[in-house]
Amino acid sequence: MHSPSQELRAAFGEIDIYLFDQILKGRFDARRRVLDAGCGDGRNLIYFLRGGFDCFAVDEDERAVAQVQRLAASLAPGLPSDHFTTGRLQWLEHADATMDAIVCSAVLHFAEDAVQFGLMLDEMWRVLAPGGLFFARLASNIGLEDRVPVARRQVRLPDGSDRFVVDEPLLLESAARLGGHLADPIKTTNVQGMRCMTTWCLIKA
Repeated sequence: MHSPSQELRAAFGEIDIYLFDQILKGRFDARRRVLDAGCGDGRNLIYFLRGGFDCFAVDEDERAVAQVQRLAASLAPGLPSDHFTTGRLQWLEHADATMDAIVCSAVLHFAEDAVQFGLMLDEMWRVLAPGGLFFARLASNIGLEDRVPVARRQVRLPDGSDRFVVDEPLLLESAARLGGHLADPIKTTNVQGMRCMTTWCLIKA
């Protein structure tokens, strides 16, 4: 017999636990066309590929995209390989309002500055359909303000990494500017005072 952890890993892979939470809440029940923006090796796509979702993905790393194409060919052979492409988030090839959900996990904090952050965010919002879900996980200084007093730019975090760091006002201002509302309250995980990762989920009006 397989252990519970083996069974879950077979179904979901190494999915972001906060994305798993959105699935459990039913946020993907009627949102079947999903773009993984900054997909990496596809760890957040396994459930969607197995579940018959119309999956798309983009990443700057050609090798990562090739891995995702192989993964999709194995789990969802009916999907065209050109659903998984190499590209940058500020210049997506998809038409306006064509995605029901966009997953952007641990990507936006690689923005070089506030301008690039805004361009990536605006472009993903462009391809998201009305009523669509935008799910993001990104570095912030929320709960870490004493050690990371500045935000909205690249900073050196206590763990030694360099990240574009957001604060809560920026996330709220961005949601208002885009015309989205929070699907959930903004939630932040403080990793032993070394970094903070914030979950930001929006619904497009």
